[in-house]
Amino acid sequence: MTGPTGPSGPDLGAWMQRAKQVQEKLAEVQRELARRTVEGSAGAGLVTAKATGELRILSIEIDPQLLAGGDRTMLQDLVAAAVNAALQSAQRLAQEEMQRAAGGLALPGVPGSGG
Repeated sequence: MTGPTGPSGPDLGAWMQRAKQVQEKLAEVQRELARRTVEGSAGAGLVTAKATGELRILSIEIDPQLLAGGDRTMLQDLVAAAVNAALQSAQRLAQEEMQRAAGGLALPGVPGSGG
């Protein structure tokens, strides 16, 4: 019996080539994520954190009026909340980009990969 996978199973050469393409595409997505930035904020924008798609915090901005208030506990809580919001946005971005990249990356002869 012959079919899309050949008379004796999947074409190993085609499978290896496609696996290499998948690997290259995922590496490209990782490079793109390193260049993309997202923000998270807390306290109605009193604290803003910026992160890359690689989940690295780039900066934290604190509104001067929050510093003038002198409430150290609130400042700490808002910084943590802003950082967590930025990291959640970065994780969502990474997941979306990986799903988009994997959408057309089926491996021939591998069930469930679309190939």
